[in-house]
Amino acid sequence: MKATQVTLGIDIGGTNTVFGLVDSDGKRYYHNSIPTDTSKEPPKLFSNICTHVESFLEDSQFKLVGVGIGAPNANYYSGKIENPVNLDWGYVNVVDFFKKYFKVPSFVTNDANAAAIGEMKFGVARDMKNFIEITLGTGLGSGLVVNGEVVYGHDGFAGELGHVEVRENGRECGCGQKGCLETYASASGLVRTTLELLAYYRDKSSLREIQPINLTSKKVYELAIDGDKIAKKAFDITGHYLGKAFANFTAALSPEAFILYGGLANAGDILIDPTKETMEEDMMPNFKDKVKILLSGLPSDEVAVMGTAALAWHELSK
Repeated sequence: MKATQVTLGIDIGGTNTVFGLVDSDGKRYYHNSIPTDTSKEPPKLFSNICTHVESFLEDSQFKLVGVGIGAPNANYYSGKIENPVNLDWGYVNVVDFFKKYFKVPSFVTNDANAAAIGEMKFGVARDMKNFIEITLGTGLGSGLVVNGEVVYGHDGFAGELGHVEVRENGRECGCGQKGCLETYASASGLVRTTLELLAYYRDKSSLREIQPINLTSKKVYELAIDGDKIAKKAFDITGHYLGKAFANFTAALSPEAFILYGGLANAGDILIDPTKETMEEDMMPNFKDKVKILLSGLPSDEVAVMGTAALAWHELSK
């Protein structure tokens, strides 16, 4: 019986690392998750992953042909994870480790770029060559695809659209700058906007019954759906900043679509509608009504593994 070819997709997070085996059609055959445990040296984590995968492969009809890794501050060119904020590792050549261990081609990029490749290989961007993947979680990440390839720039770190300034002397950002897009258009940005609105307006709102420390973007969403004026206005403002940024990004790259995924993207139309409205208002005339805003076509619990596995398939196809 001929073995099914699969790639290993690995997503290294600050808390947990998920990994799985995926074939070229996007069918997942294996999935696992282990604590990242940053107190230990990186090779300990990598070896643990390899042990789990090897154990599965020994008793199966699968052939591993490549490895794709997603990680914060991952550099596609160098193969290294370079001094990530939430992983006290310094510089680690993760590609070299897995290439030597499994003796197959291995590749690394950040999570947003991996998600973009997963979208192009297995999701709603299968027929697209030019689009921008936007990850809306605690922060805002982005993966730029131009002519069917991810844009890495000259140093491997292109595509940090979350750190484009959208408001002069605006909110302080974790990157050290002020007024970055992710401080306004993200789950944490939505909460900050909501708290500002509660302080500025006197409208009745169920949000006032929630202690600020307990306020979440999910709760704001639930109350917005129920018609809470402050919660709805918070989404309108978030969409406004996102839409203005999309109009600017379109002028530079002319994407066919912006594809959203992540916790905040699950808000759907209550976020997309004001984003689309502002984007079209601010768009150059020759781009109006040409750019779509879509939700990811990948299952939310599989984006990380599907994206990193797709990275390997995409590179192997070159």
